[in-house]
Amino acid sequence: MSLPDPAFVITRSGLYAAVYGGRDSRYYHDGSALIGLNVREFMPHDQAVWLISEVEHTLAVGHLHIIEYPLSSHDINRLNGVGPAETLWFEARIKALPFQVGGEDAVLWVASNITARHRLETDLRRLSQTDGLTGLWNRRHFETIAHNEYRAAQQKGATLSVLMIDIDHFKRINDTLGHITGDKMLIAVAGILSDHLRDVDFASRWGGEEFVVLLPESSLVQSVAMAEHMRLAVSSFGFDGNTQLTISIGVASCEPARGLTSLSDLIAQADAALYRAKGDGRNCVRMGLPQMSDSHRSGAA
Repeated sequence: MSLPDPAFVITRSGLYAAVYGGRDSRYYHDGSALIGLNVREFMPHDQAVWLISEVEHTLAVGHLHIIEYPLSSHDINRLNGVGPAETLWFEARIKALPFQVGGEDAVLWVASNITARHRLETDLRRLSQTDGLTGLWNRRHFETIAHNEYRAAQQKGATLSVLMIDIDHFKRINDTLGHITGDKMLIAVAGILSDHLRDVDFASRWGGEEFVVLLPESSLVQSVAMAEHMRLAVSSFGFDGNTQLTISIGVASCEPARGLTSLSDLIAQADAALYRAKGDGRNCVRMGLPQMSDSHRSGAA
């Protein structure tokens, strides 16, 4: 049959009983070699369990079941490299058959290649969540992440820290060197901040020349140390025209023993610490918890 999309007959136990159509190797893997095999024979265990669960779910609900999933030739043994090597995305339309196959209930699984659509959706989602100049998360997406991380920290009794960061005298830079140079410096600072982040951390352009960094499970002492590393890295970076750039940073932490009542309180405390850093002469790090001793403060005014 020359169906545009591949259609698989799969039994409740996971037997690939038949496959029709979808033989265009530009878009699909040729699954004919899998006929007569159980999914457990050619798929990794977790993936086979997932596929069988989708079959069982379709048989249980009795109506059309639609899902999306990724797949590549590397995920399936016995294909011998036939078909695209990159990961493809599929939309499966699964329907219970009104008759048994080999004495088992079975479904018809029609897989439509939606890779192009999925890539477009991913690109659009990324563009809607990132700052167009620096590539960091934008403020709206950061706030969503931050609220989720704050709730998780409260539930686990874990520490959550925030860094509020401002480029010193940025208006003067724009006025004297121009906005193009200013944009280059924003990009460079964003790159330096990103280089110091762990995999679990999040950085965002907060607005203008201001940035915010979220540090899950990072104590106040650890967060101050990271902020100081960032400050030193920016001040020692060689910008165009030998222009020296510095940043001021405010740090606040929400720790189990002295938690704040809301995420907005945490950010406000870091923001207040940032303004104290700027008032102390800029190019320094200040903490948002006044009960901590001044000996923990770092940087020079």
